[in-house]
Amino acid sequence: EVQLVQSGGGLVQPGGSLRLSCTASGFPFADYAMSWVRQVPGKGLEWVSTISHDGSTYYGESMKGRFTISRDNAKNTLYLQLNSLKSEHTAMYYCAKFLGAYGSSYYSGMDYWGKGTLVTVSA
Repeated sequence: EVQLVQSGGGLVQPGGSLRLSCTASGFPFADYAMSWVRQVPGKGLEWVSTISHDGSTYYGESMKGRFTISRDNAKNTLYLQLNSLKSEHTAMYYCAKFLGAYGSSYYSGMDYWGKGTLVTVSA
């Protein structure tokens, strides 16, 4: 059974940082691309970033320079480092597994999702 267990969200002050984690099981993690997607309360999904099996990374335009996706295949864990956070970064953040080794920004290619972790940026 594929499982994606998320952790690392919480309340952070503007300008602060957080690292989100997503620990995978039930499939050969190193062979698959993974993504982060977020949802602002009351709005739709927004793709954040994708990392392919070989470590190639891709970001949404507004995420570049502020967010960093990474993976530790030995620990079956995906990470998202969030820096210089602003109130507009408040959202539920989801990790997702892709169908194959290379990913994109298309949700149709994501076959399993974590339950989400809430990031709240507030003073």
